[in-house]
Amino acid sequence: MKIAANLGHLWKDLPLDQAIRAAAAAGFEAVETQYPYAHDRAAAIQALADTGLPMLGVNVPPSAAGEPGMAAVPGREAEAREGIEQAIDWARALGARHIHVMSGRASGEAARATFVETLRRACAQAAEAGLTLVLEPLNDRDQPGYFLSTLDQAADVIAAVDRPELGLMFDLYHVQVQEGDVLRRFERHLPIIRHVQFAGAPRRSPPDTGELALERVLPMLRDLGWEGWMAAEYGSPGPTDDFLGWLPAYKAL
Repeated sequence: MKIAANLGHLWKDLPLDQAIRAAAAAGFEAVETQYPYAHDRAAAIQALADTGLPMLGVNVPPSAAGEPGMAAVPGREAEAREGIEQAIDWARALGARHIHVMSGRASGEAARATFVETLRRACAQAAEAGLTLVLEPLNDRDQPGYFLSTLDQAADVIAAVDRPELGLMFDLYHVQVQEGDVLRRFERHLPIIRHVQFAGAPRRSPPDTGELALERVLPMLRDLGWEGWMAAEYGSPGPTDDFLGWLPAYKAL
């Protein structure tokens, strides 16, 4: 299987360029990151070139107060646009393929309308840059008040925006915690899925722990028709390199 490392969680204490090199040394075949913005961009670009690893995606930056995005928050449209523009600039520099546009904490029809309009504008910008955008529902235990907490919500917004640049990021951890029934939900939403992430549930632990038998679930996603990358996005209870025993077996699945 095509396994990537999410560097927002793995080797998160290293500068981005060093984390890229650590992922390559560990045997990952691609990387993604959440917030590259405080890192040395030239060094990260050089590390990607030296290792040959593709950069799959980045997140829009959080607000100055650390909020998880602003794209669905009425009255914050200008800030949301600035964040998306910054993410596009970084994604193009790093050769990333997609940008995770985070909704922020909001609710109701006004928030939905704000989100749809922001995404339509962002899709036009993404098209010019040759990028795609993804939405990811976050479980409301980890992110209470976040606008998107279910797959159906995300699918509704994607349908309303109705642009080919916009799709769904399916994070098995969030789906399991929030909704369960991950395989049926994956099959139902497969036509709009653009990226997959995984971790042990219910604590975002290494994938060989927790209540999901990911060594069986991930091949089942492939059997359902998924041919893309699957990114490991989990927290290690100690140094990342000490909790990678699962990787060789998963790559061979």
